[in-house]
Amino acid sequence: MTTATHKGNVLCYKGSNFFRQRMVLSVLSGKPIRVTHIRALDDEPGLREFEVSLIRLFDKITNGSVIELNETGTAFYFQPGLLHGGTVNHECSTQRGVGYYLEALLMLGLFCKQPINATLHGVTNNNIDPSVDLIKTSMLSTLKKFILDDEDLNIRITKRGMLPLGGGEVIFKCPVRKQLRPIQVLESGMVKRIRGTAFALRVSPAMANRIVDKAKGVLLNFLPDVYINTDQCRGKQSGKSPGFGIHLYAETTSGVIYSSEQVSNVVSNGEDPSIPEDVGEAAAQRLLHEIYLGGVTDSSCQALVILCMALGQQDVSKFVIGPLSEYAIGFLRHLKEFFGATFKLEHHEPDEENSGTGSQKVVLTCVGIGYKNINKRTV
Repeated sequence: MTTATHKGNVLCYKGSNFFRQRMVLSVLSGKPIRVTHIRALDDEPGLREFEVSLIRLFDKITNGSVIELNETGTAFYFQPGLLHGGTVNHECSTQRGVGYYLEALLMLGLFCKQPINATLHGVTNNNIDPSVDLIKTSMLSTLKKFILDDEDLNIRITKRGMLPLGGGEVIFKCPVRKQLRPIQVLESGMVKRIRGTAFALRVSPAMANRIVDKAKGVLLNFLPDVYINTDQCRGKQSGKSPGFGIHLYAETTSGVIYSSEQVSNVVSNGEDPSIPEDVGEAAAQRLLHEIYLGGVTDSSCQALVILCMALGQQDVSKFVIGPLSEYAIGFLRHLKEFFGATFKLEHHEPDEENSGTGSQKVVLTCVGIGYKNINKRTV
C-alpha cells in the first residue's frame, strides 16, 4: 500500500494497486489523481486493457474529465469532471468480469445528474470478480439499506458470458438521490433459507443438474430449506464460450444476504477441466464459510458499506461486518486521504444466543461527512 503524497490539490500514488478505488473516490471528491510507476518493473509495463476500459467507462459517465497517459502507460493523470450518468453502452474488457465495472457504477450511480441506464457487454461470471448474480443479490440489498425509495435500482442479465470470449450482456439501472441516510445495523439474524442458480453455457444441460445435486447434498446438512434452480441459456443467451457455474445465497431472518459462487476452469487457457460436482461442492463450502464469517453483509460488500457510511448524513452510522478484507482496509485508508473520513473499529461482542459461534466480528462506527449530490437538480 503506497501512501498518497499531495502536490497542490493532486493526490499522487505509485503502483497499480487499488486503481479502481482511487478512480471512484477521485470522481466523488472532485480531487485529481496522478499515478506513476504502474507495473514499471513488469515484462509488460503500464496499464492493462481492463484498466483502460474502466477509464473509458468513467469518461462516458462524466462530463469534462481530463485524462492523460504517457507513451508506455506507466504514468496516468485523471482530473474528474461532473458525474452526468444517463444512457451508457460499454464493451468491457474480457480480462475482467462485468462485475469489476458494475461495482464502480454501483458506488457512483446514486450521485449522478441523470439516472444511469447502462448496458455492459463482456464476461458475466469468472473466478476473480464478483459475478453479476452476486452483485444483484448481495450488493443491491446492501445498497438499498442506505436509500429509502429503491424501485428503480435493478440489474438484469439478458445474456451470460464466460471466459475467454465473453458475450454476456447486463442492463443496470440506478436512480439518483440527494444524499444517503445513516443506518445502525448490528443484528444479522439466523439463516432461514438458501437459494441459488446453476447455469451451463454451450455444454450439456445435465452439467447444471449435477452441480445442483452436489451443492444441495452439502447444504441440506446445514438447513432443510434449500432451493437451487437451473438457468438454461440457449443460443445467443449463452454467450460465446462454453462453461458452467453456480451462484448461491443465504437469507437470514433479518434480511441479511450472504453469497458465494464458483465457475468452471477455462480449458483454453491451459487450466484443467472442471468437474461439475467439484464446482457445486466448492460453492457450497464457500457459502458456509461466508455464513461463519458473519456480519450484516458478506465480505464482497464491505467496501460498499464503508463508502455509504462515510458519505451519509452527519449522523452516526454503525455496521457489524466479519473480518476486514484487504480491499476494505485499502478503502478505509483511501477514504481518509480523499475525504478525511475516519472510522472507529471495535471488536463485536455477540449476544448470548450466538456466543461461541462464528468468527471475530468488527463494529464499524462513523459519523457521515454529509455528502450531497451536487449534480442532482433541486425542484
